[in-house]
Amino acid sequence: MAQKFHNELKRLKDDVMAMGLLAGDMLTKAVQALKILDINLAEIVISQKDSLADNDERIETNALKLMTLYQPMAKDVRTIACILKVITYLNRIGRYGKDIAKVTLEIQKESHVAKLVNIPNMASLVGQMIDDVLNAFNTGDLSRIDVKSLTERDDDLDAMRYSIFRECISYMLEDPRTITICSNYIMVARYLERCGDHACKMAEKIWFMETGKRVEIS
Repeated sequence: MAQKFHNELKRLKDDVMAMGLLAGDMLTKAVQALKILDINLAEIVISQKDSLADNDERIETNALKLMTLYQPMAKDVRTIACILKVITYLNRIGRYGKDIAKVTLEIQKESHVAKLVNIPNMASLVGQMIDDVLNAFNTGDLSRIDVKSLTERDDDLDAMRYSIFRECISYMLEDPRTITICSNYIMVARYLERCGDHACKMAEKIWFMETGKRVEIS
C-alpha cells in the first residue's frame, strides 16, 4: 500500500513538472511574440490556456484523491499541500503569459520603442527564477532557491519594473504617439513582476515541503 501511494505521488509530481514547463513555455513564447510582434506565436500561447486549466483541475482532483485514500502524514502530506499551492501559482503564471500574448495582438501595428525597454531582461530573470523553483520541487535541492538569492532577484525585478515605468512615462511625455505602446509595456512589466512574486511563493511552499519549516521570501 505504501509503495503504491509513493508511486502515485511520484506521478503527481511529474504532472506538476509538466504543468510547470507548460506555464513557463507560455510565458517565454509570449515575450518572444511580443518582441518580434509574431501574431501566430501569440495566438498559440492564447490557445494553450485550456490545456493549462485542464492540468490545474486534473492535478487538484488527483491530489485530493490521494489525500482521501491514503491519509498521508509528515512530509507526504506536506508534499500534497505544496502541490495544491504550486499549481495555483503555475496557473497564474501561464495566464500572465496569455495576457502578454494578448498585448501583442493589440499592438501588432505599432513600432517598438527603445527595443522593448528592459522587458526582455526582466523576462529572462523571471524565467530563471521559475526554472530554479521547479528544479527544487523536482529534486529537493534547495540551494538554488535560498532565501537570500531569491529575495535579491525579486528586488531586482521590482527595480526593473519601476525603471520601465519611469522610462515609459518619459517617452509618453516626449511623444504622445507612444502612449498606447508604452502603456502596454508598463502592463507587461507588472505581469512579469507578479510572475516573480509567484515564483517566490512557490519557493516558500517548497521549503516547507522539504524541511517542515516556514520561510518568507519578500
